[in-house]
Amino acid sequence: MRKMIICCSVLLIGIFCAAGCGRAQAPAGGVSQVHDSGTEEQGESGAGIGDAGTEAGEAEREEAKTGAGGTKNGEPGAGTGTAGAESGGMGARSGEAGAREPGAGSQTAGAEKGKTESVSGNAETEAGEAEAGTAGAMTGEAVSGGNGTQRQDAAGTLCPLSVSGAGLTDSDGNPVQLKGISTHGLAWFPQYVNAECFRQLREEWGMDVVRLAMYTGESGGYCTGGNQEDLKALVKNGVEYATDCGLYVIIDWHILSDGNPNTYLEAAKEFFREMSEEYADYENVIYEICNEPNGGVSWAEIKSYAEQVIAVIREQDADGIVLVGTPNWSQYVDQAAVDPITGYENIMYTLHFYAATHRDSLRDTMGKAVDAGLPVFVSEYGICDASGNGGIDKGQADKWVEVMDEYGISYVAWNLSNKAETSAILKSSCSKTSGFTEEDLSDSGKWLLEMLGSPEEGNAGGHGGTAGAVRDAEGAGDVGAAGETGENAPAGNLDSAGNESAQNPPKTPAGAEPRGESPESDQLNVQTKLVNSWEQNQENYYQYEATVTNLGDTVLDGWEITLTFEGDIALQDGWNGNYRAERNVLTISHMDYNGRLEAGGTAENIGFIIKISP
Repeated sequence: MRKMIICCSVLLIGIFCAAGCGRAQAPAGGVSQVHDSGTEEQGESGAGIGDAGTEAGEAEREEAKTGAGGTKNGEPGAGTGTAGAESGGMGARSGEAGAREPGAGSQTAGAEKGKTESVSGNAETEAGEAEAGTAGAMTGEAVSGGNGTQRQDAAGTLCPLSVSGAGLTDSDGNPVQLKGISTHGLAWFPQYVNAECFRQLREEWGMDVVRLAMYTGESGGYCTGGNQEDLKALVKNGVEYATDCGLYVIIDWHILSDGNPNTYLEAAKEFFREMSEEYADYENVIYEICNEPNGGVSWAEIKSYAEQVIAVIREQDADGIVLVGTPNWSQYVDQAAVDPITGYENIMYTLHFYAATHRDSLRDTMGKAVDAGLPVFVSEYGICDASGNGGIDKGQADKWVEVMDEYGISYVAWNLSNKAETSAILKSSCSKTSGFTEEDLSDSGKWLLEMLGSPEEGNAGGHGGTAGAVRDAEGAGDVGAAGETGENAPAGNLDSAGNESAQNPPKTPAGAEPRGESPESDQLNVQTKLVNSWEQNQENYYQYEATVTNLGDTVLDGWEITLTFEGDIALQDGWNGNYRAERNVLTISHMDYNGRLEAGGTAENIGFIIKISP
């Protein structure tokens, strides 16, 4: 990668900030927060996804943009689109659960696939003139703002990051913490990959990083029938937009339903060979090589995959940051801490969480891994439950932010879309692709911007004052409180804003009410509740929560329950338990953190999504 010769030269001769790479003053907490932009953006000309891309040698880059609709794991559709359910999730989940969920059709801002659009209004900052009211200033200048500085050379190029100890540092060795957002699946929500949207993320919302989520195994995924050239064009356009406005950018090989990253190992090697060759000289590109390994895949299998893909990247890019997923939907960072990848520098390990599901136990796992020296990067998180829907838990979300800020861990929110799910930061009624106002934001979006703080307040990084409002007891967050249930949650009911909400769960249809029991102990009481349901591709999907209570007078060290349905079931996802589905019976057993039940004790938030055959 470029080593910033210009940057280092000006430092040596004492020109402090003109090249944007002068020594930053770390904040009181010792972590420098990257934030500022000011590069002049290129003009855009909208092109359909079928011909997105850049012709070599063009004086101006053409920016591809489409409005093909769709939802999380689903078929790209015309306008609304439907999502295909994910398969085989087992164990406690920190990533996208199930169809994450295929709701009643997400609205999209774009036209049907193949139509062209152009984004109106390129925000340009003239060299030498700082824009009022934004975090940006003149191109090439290092602008201080509360928690840190943005580093760019005279050409507007972001300075390199390195992994030192358990964290990121800049070219001067100062700690850096990145905060930003992930797109939804590029195949289904490509319309948000545009210059003006990314400019707003950077200059108005104070974000430092954007993640480009390219699914590999779902319908329309890179390895399962998607148009690979079009998907790569979206990634490449996204990298350019991010670079132009001063954002770091994560290229995310978003495995999910494929479970084991080795499933498409050769495709991954070829993809990252091309990407690393393309971006070897970019200082702001980060490679995420396996989003959420799951389905029982071991760390040894993930490590073997990672070593092969990293070797390919290093042939082209000697020191780019590489993010490696961990087992069980990127939760088991402790396993990576015991047996980390060796022989390469600038490697980090991902942890994903959803605040209403993952609490003290996973936070403790993360903290212990970092204390042991493991570089951890939270490349995806949400403040709802692990399905991407349900109620928002602000109390637990604030606890997570407090711990991540304490350790200086970078974190990226899921997701930039208007999909009808709680985790989407835009209301499902919002058809804009940039220029978002507060009225366009979902409850998740409002929390995110309040948490980040505005650039005028000193960044992306000033927590907005909410971190202190933590709860004394695990699980005592604000789930279900008025206005915090997730305006986009598709439960078939409308809230006061006219958005579908999960506040009033649907009635359980005939055949979908399970019979719960414990084959091992008559001390256990099993209660289930249907919290969401939807139809997609003429199939019915159901999301449940289960509670297990020890009615006996003695302690139970471990539990197992069975739920029997009238029709055959197919498990789509599950969290806070180990799951096994066979015909019409779902068996759930405890995790290491919820297996011990004192007399009268309960295991809660055991969630799963199934498809029921008639």
